[in-house]
Amino acid sequence: MRQIEIYTKDYCPYCKAAKTLLNQLGWSYTEYEISSDFRKREEMVRRSGRRTVPQLFIADEHIGGYDDFSAYIRHLSKLA
Repeated sequence: MRQIEIYTKDYCPYCKAAKTLLNQLGWSYTEYEISSDFRKREEMVRRSGRRTVPQLFIADEHIGGYDDFSAYIRHLSKLA
């Protein structure tokens, strides 16, 4: 499985939904909780060009936020 990274904030419902989807898929991931981590937040903005959370990366490719990620999963399921 490719490396999956997700930038989150602890109070964000979309972050929780993205992590739930990842867990349902059985995909392991590295989470960066950025609520109080300015450096990681700036890293996320630099990598994604976005300031909202969650932001997901698979194999260093930016997938996007929760809506983008769920669309990505729907696309994968159509290919299967």
